Amino acid sequence: MTENNRIIIFIGLFLTLISTRTVDASVVSTGDFNKDFFVTWSPGHVNTSADGKTMSLKLDQESGAGFASNQMFLFGQIDMQIKLVPGHSAGTVVAYYLTSDQPNRDEVDYEFLGNVEGKPYILQTNIFADGLDDREERINLWFDPTKDFHTYSILWNLHQIVFMVDWVPIRVYRNHADKGVAFPRWQPMSIKASLWNGDSWATGGGRDKIDWSKGPFIASFRNHTIDACVWKGNARFCRAESPTNWWNEERFSTLSNAQRRLFKWVRKYHMIYDYCEDKERFQGNLPKECSLPKY
Repeated sequence: MTENNRIIIFIGLFLTLISTRTVDASVVSTGDFNKDFFVTWSPGHVNTSADGKTMSLKLDQESGAGFASNQMFLFGQIDMQIKLVPGHSAGTVVAYYLTSDQPNRDEVDYEFLGNVEGKPYILQTNIFADGLDDREERINLWFDPTKDFHTYSILWNLHQIVFMVDWVPIRVYRNHADKGVAFPRWQPMSIKASLWNGDSWATGGGRDKIDWSKGPFIASFRNHTIDACVWKGNARFCRAESPTNWWNEERFSTLSNAQRRLFKWVRKYHMIYDYCEDKERFQGNLPKECSLPKY
């Protein structure tokens, strides 16, 4: 049995044993897109199910579409199940992210980069901290994200930001503010999602354009959970230790041993770009966090 197969089996066993939350009192989402979100642009390209549990976005030559949360948050965990554009999706971008929408913004991004039919989707993650970005990582997923819904999560606390796909940690960004590395820790952020035309850069560096004859392109979202501190104008409230602010507990300050094994597996077998390895891009002066512990 290959190491890759062993890890996939381990993932299955791991998921049967864990529960990411032990306290439900802080959950602030209703599970209804109509109540938790509003359409930010092109409402004619947004479709919500009768029960509000599922929302889909459409991209055609006229427009893409997007939605955003009604509230802003400072720390917590956000889960969203997404099914991506099937078939020939080159040039399309599905974005799911947290953002403060400030000039010196903080932002935590998932960007799903469509591809020509038969080639894998690329998942790009990025982090803006105090307006600075250039922190892209890219992986190929170990499944077809267009066949079914999968859960994409962001755990954000005082210690770290963890990107998870079906509870598997694919990226960790540590709080090294004490060493002069910017970290999102003061600005509240809203949850946003969108489907848009990114064919100037998204696929093959912009070489593969959208084939509009394959459209319209549809991405679907469901089963969101927002377990986070609602912003009420006081950062100390969200930074405090309390039973509802479970994400600030010491045990969520780093990855568990099981999570570290999965994290290393993703980095070894599925990572295709890491900004911390791109010495040419940074002319040999890699960002400071690249030399610091990842977890």
